[in-house]
Amino acid sequence: MNSLQNITQLLLAEMPTAITLRCPLSIFSYWKIGGEASVLVEPKSIQQLQQAIKIINQFSDVPSMIVGDSSNLLFSDKGYHGVIIKIGNHLSKIEFSGDQVYCEAGVWVPELAYRSYRNALSGIEHICGIPGRLGGLIYMNGGSNRRGILENVESVQLVNTQGELETIEAKDLVHSYRTSPFQGDERIIAAATLKLNRADRATVRNDMRNILSSRRKKFPRKLPNCGSVFLSNPKMYDIIGPPGFAIEKVGLKGTRLGGAQISELHANFIVNLGSATSQEVLHLIALARKTVYDKTGFKMDCEVRYIAENGVITQAHVIADKL
Repeated sequence: MNSLQNITQLLLAEMPTAITLRCPLSIFSYWKIGGEASVLVEPKSIQQLQQAIKIINQFSDVPSMIVGDSSNLLFSDKGYHGVIIKIGNHLSKIEFSGDQVYCEAGVWVPELAYRSYRNALSGIEHICGIPGRLGGLIYMNGGSNRRGILENVESVQLVNTQGELETIEAKDLVHSYRTSPFQGDERIIAAATLKLNRADRATVRNDMRNILSSRRKKFPRKLPNCGSVFLSNPKMYDIIGPPGFAIEKVGLKGTRLGGAQISELHANFIVNLGSATSQEVLHLIALARKTVYDKTGFKMDCEVRYIAENGVITQAHVIADKL
């Protein structure tokens, strides 16, 4: 019996209703792309998350990773030969206490923004239109309008490789645009406490409506995609503009390869027209990156991560450059 079989047996014995074998990644991938994951674990509590991590880390030769709704991930067409822990609705507790909000990592980001508004709290309006889970948002220091969620995080609860809970406070959270101290950290985000500000509810609602209206006009919503593919580069932004504008300017908006297309609505989005593969998406990333570089001198790095079948996680442009 190999290590993956051992892990599978242990997980099935501990939490049988939380386990799916040979799960198609395209079922929950925002891009609707990817082969099969050997084992999918969907913990129903933080305690189950701790137990799953404790079991998995007994076997160092088996790839494993944590995902939320995978809104910024591109899975290999060959699948994932290991264990994926998916944090979702089962870990979505939200508790308000004054101007503080305790949230489990599986909280749906738009719901957090809405419930904060209903409690007359301000500070995270910018996340109201972002699809995904809070854990992933914190991991990426995600946000919109050039803001990041870590601006409002007071503490983060983590599960270490032994399955134990640890807490990191705001003063120890060194972060910058779309980067956080959790990138490259083996510990898993389980929950967080946010600090918001008391505000007029009507003002918060209007701000959120304006943000959502702007997103609806600019971003493709009806076709599967991962959101913004390329990161905004401040130097390029000042001279050329944002990635979407740069890609459009070099004539690639609407370019199609197989089932994948650089969106006709916003060129920093690559959409799945119904049958896209990860290889087709990577080729479009390579094309956009090379063409923009050739014509502007700026290299656009990817926000999206590529997940190889062996578990290696890489910024997608690194793989695209090798094609």
